[in-house]
Amino acid sequence: MAEPHEAVTHAAAPHAAESASPEAANFVSLIREALGEGPVSDFLHHYENVIFSALIIIVLVGLARFAARRRELIPGKVQNLGEMVVEGLQNFFGSILGPQGKPYLPFLGTLFLYIFSMNVFGLIPGMKSPTSSINTTLALGLTVFVVVQYTGIRKLGVMGYLDHLMGRPRDLIGYFMIPMMLPLNLILEVFLPPVSLSLRLFGNIFGEDTLISAFVIIGAATYFIPFQLPFLFLSLLLGTIQSLIFSLLATIYIFMVFPHDEGHEHGLVTTDQLGKHHE
Repeated sequence: MAEPHEAVTHAAAPHAAESASPEAANFVSLIREALGEGPVSDFLHHYENVIFSALIIIVLVGLARFAARRRELIPGKVQNLGEMVVEGLQNFFGSILGPQGKPYLPFLGTLFLYIFSMNVFGLIPGMKSPTSSINTTLALGLTVFVVVQYTGIRKLGVMGYLDHLMGRPRDLIGYFMIPMMLPLNLILEVFLPPVSLSLRLFGNIFGEDTLISAFVIIGAATYFIPFQLPFLFLSLLLGTIQSLIFSLLATIYIFMVFPHDEGHEHGLVTTDQLGKHHE
């Protein structure tokens, strides 16, 4: 007869050699285990995170349609909750981006809700957090990368964006610094943000899920004592914080590529202003 803790991790047995960390069983891994080795099992294994990501999208779309199906002048409880969430996110991101950032509010609000849902989805028995996979977080980071680069080129133009990456040289010293400023800005503003966003989110959620899975296994081996229960509340808090950090950094990256004059409107200090201040 199998020990209790063996039942928890047995679902991942066909591919256990690929991962040394404990992972709680989810409904996809249970289906995979029931099917045994085969093409369907391999498909479920490789696309497990995609399945959960798609499932979360379906849930969010369903909730949004349910909240908006009967919009009334005097909102009910569901409509009032939906409007409160949308208005809160709009005010939060809008206060950072200002009037020029209004077109980006739907993207940033959706990004926050999607990442938050993926972070906490693994707390539901039988489910898994897709953000515990580097592939999911890297896709999110690349999405932000595309939006930021598109915004920079669209707002500043190709030459204006290159001027931004070169540090906006306006004198001899500025032009002399281009060989240093251009690669530095390419690293700090183009290549590093999606990597840092991806690794930060992946590391935190993967660590949380691994910790919870380990305590589930310990609890299963000691007559199902729920040692993981306190960490569920901690994971809920950290999952919220991580989704906020990711979307907040995405907001800042978008704001950084806004036209230079918009920086004056929002109280940013430019290099020209710093030079005048020192003079």
